Amino acid sequence: MTETFIHDEDLDLNDFTPAMRQFIEVKRRYPETLVLFRMGDFYETFFDDAAKANRLIGITLTKRGKLKNGDPIPMAGIPMVSLDQYVARLVRLGESVVIAEQLGTPGKGLMERRISRIITPGTLTDTSLLPEKDDAVLLSVSRPAGKNAVWGFAWLTLSNGDFFATEVTDEQFDSEVARISPSEVLVSEKLRDAMRETHPELTVTPMPAWHFDAEHGEEALKKTFGLDNLDAWGVTGKTGVLAAANALLDYTAETQVDMIPFISPLKLTDESEYIIIDPASRRNLEISDTIRSEGRGPTLFSVLDRCGTSMGSRELRRWLNLPLTKADEARGRHDALEALAEDQDFSSFVERRLQGLPDIERIASRIALGTVRPKELAALRDALPLVGELNAEIAAREEVWFGLTAKTLSLPAEIFSNLEAALLPEPATLLREGDVIRSDFNEELGLLRQMRDNTGQFLLDLEKREREKTGLTSLRVEYNRVHGFYIEVSKGQAASVPVEYHRRQTLKNTERFITPELKNYEDQALSSKERSAALEKELYDGLVASLASHVPALMAAARALAQLDVVGTLARHAVEHHWVRPTLTARPGIEIIKGRHPVVETTIESYVPSDCRLGDGRRCLIITGPNMGGKSTYMRAVALITLLAWAGSFVPAESVTIGPVDRIHTRIGASDDLARGRSTFMVEMTEAAAILHQATDRSLVLMDEIGRGTATFDGLSLAGAIAQELVETTRSLTLFATHYFELTQLAVNLKEAANVHVSAAQTRSKIVFLHEIEEGPASRSYGIAVAQLAGVPAPVVRRARAMLTKLENREAAIDSPQADLFGDGLFFEGQTSSAAVLEAPAEPDPALREFAEAVAGLDVDSLTPREALAKLYEIREEAVKAAKGI
Repeated sequence: MTETFIHDEDLDLNDFTPAMRQFIEVKRRYPETLVLFRMGDFYETFFDDAAKANRLIGITLTKRGKLKNGDPIPMAGIPMVSLDQYVARLVRLGESVVIAEQLGTPGKGLMERRISRIITPGTLTDTSLLPEKDDAVLLSVSRPAGKNAVWGFAWLTLSNGDFFATEVTDEQFDSEVARISPSEVLVSEKLRDAMRETHPELTVTPMPAWHFDAEHGEEALKKTFGLDNLDAWGVTGKTGVLAAANALLDYTAETQVDMIPFISPLKLTDESEYIIIDPASRRNLEISDTIRSEGRGPTLFSVLDRCGTSMGSRELRRWLNLPLTKADEARGRHDALEALAEDQDFSSFVERRLQGLPDIERIASRIALGTVRPKELAALRDALPLVGELNAEIAAREEVWFGLTAKTLSLPAEIFSNLEAALLPEPATLLREGDVIRSDFNEELGLLRQMRDNTGQFLLDLEKREREKTGLTSLRVEYNRVHGFYIEVSKGQAASVPVEYHRRQTLKNTERFITPELKNYEDQALSSKERSAALEKELYDGLVASLASHVPALMAAARALAQLDVVGTLARHAVEHHWVRPTLTARPGIEIIKGRHPVVETTIESYVPSDCRLGDGRRCLIITGPNMGGKSTYMRAVALITLLAWAGSFVPAESVTIGPVDRIHTRIGASDDLARGRSTFMVEMTEAAAILHQATDRSLVLMDEIGRGTATFDGLSLAGAIAQELVETTRSLTLFATHYFELTQLAVNLKEAANVHVSAAQTRSKIVFLHEIEEGPASRSYGIAVAQLAGVPAPVVRRARAMLTKLENREAAIDSPQADLFGDGLFFEGQTSSAAVLEAPAEPDPALREFAEAVAGLDVDSLTPREALAKLYEIREEAVKAAKGI
């Protein structure tokens, strides 16, 4: 069965049952979405959807009926009670789901069905479907026609109402997408294939081109927010943004069906507000996602995240992924951290209050949608006194940051009073379970509940009265679900019942009767449960509606609480790990004294701190040293310290002074992109090219082993040329790690370059990594020692040492101590070819060469003392012969 079958215009729907016709009509409306079709206690899928659901989540594939040609119709169902569990799995796999709900009473003809929910990766609002510590972001992308047109981005987070937009050039596209980290991307149908090809990692949802209409977008925004114009938002005339916003609002309205989400006023952002971190750098720095293939391992976020609330964890993730460029804002965060770090009583008070708070941000979002659960409202009610205590405490602080936070924490008193008056202390989890609203909140509800809950006592009282009135000792008043309420009397006494008793049922030994009083009570009692449930729903909906007007205030308070949680968490981490407050200056440069990697220092017993000084007169550090010596760790530590400082955190160092940074670029590691036909070296050069085009004199650039993916001279030449461009033209703050020792000559020829190296020591049998950064170039690479340490077989290591000896002997015959591609002015002046510089000397005497190779090939460490003495005598004998010319 294929999807073309469903969409075949010649398909005769009369060949199907009425229910199947309903399914096909829904599927035609949502061709790329899994349709879950309610049938009794199951949500069924059919045709290709059934096969897809079976493949993705393993539900049993069966069949229902047959097509006209005799083929069975595939079917797979999800139990109603397990819907959320399976939908969550589908959404995690990037699938969108349409829920077709049945209406009416079963058994009374064809069931009407309507779309109740459309669940997509970017429009999640249900707590059970959303990641606890991350947001689902819906991004809409539009590219207006025109030669110099820029992309329009609009994105929305339904779980908190954040609504942003920006204009993006082709060069900024990937960085902006990585910064937003969307769960789903809306594009016009004509861009679908290109977007899926260039960004296979994204969940791309195509929409008809007419949704991306700037004129309609302007009208939609004005209507949604009740505005006459959009001048205050700064989006007037920005056709790309307006077109993207229109598609976003259309899609949101369609997926949320009858629910109206809370959406904050649109904010137009500018890339200058945050430090730009390109996608490769985000991966390499492992800010919130690990680069390990299995997806496990520590990240900066996972190490720091000890927030007391899930909304705090999400805010921490935002801070780390969006480091600021405004020094005053970052310093405000530093002030708050310093106050909490220095006042442990204050810090403990804040921590205790935050630990008792629910996810107010998502509760507020679900209040706006009308889908909030009773338990969530009860949690909000119980949290409001704690919020009040926090507000009073931080309002008394001198720091400006706490004063601003306290203003948004001041919530209207009626929120608590409404919740306290309406909700039971421990309401049921779901409204349909009943017992959510207090009985004394509504007089009618109290009476209905009394009737519902006190039936047993009423029957006992009635039985006692009727026995006394009639004198019938066998009389009993009872109830069963089949016959309802009745008065039962033995056969022998049945003739003595009063005239108002009407016979209801005759049994072998008893007669059952009903009285007008009992019948009236029966009608009321049997309907009291349904009536109380209906009234309770009405009252609950009214309560939620009364809270809807307070959603903006609740959202603002939730964001303030989340930020307070973040500064408290960062302050505790700073105290426990001896982090310090960084100094942010207006002068470009980085000075780090005894800096440490914030993640690595938590995973090893002893971390060796290192210094870094970059700025005027010293804009590039050429870093040499052995593999595994710590070059990459050192560079990442500098980048992460810079990121943390501008995110508003303290940093792992003895002291740090950092100037303005507009971008962080890294070129670290080797990886290919075979899906797009790019080799490891092509990926390396592509990333290097992007850095050279985008980096500025305020950018921090990390280059690790550039040029190693090609031939030696090609790689050496490219590495040298790139380093020179970064120093002389771009003038970025650059850490340039390399194994090309020739590049150390750049520090001689380039004014603002300097050499540093990772120290190591080698004994007779092994290499010892000291992990300390020292001034000057490394004396050697220790490559063979590292290979031995990695477990390369001893014969291979001996052979490598022998070959190295040959090469070093050859190099020794050249005038310079090393084949220097730069020292003689070749690189800078282009006087001669590299082949001339590296031309091999005349071959040495064959006998001498053979003798040297034999000595170099000795595995001294594996010789016993007797064997070593014997070898020493042999060598002495050969040396005597050579000296005599034998």
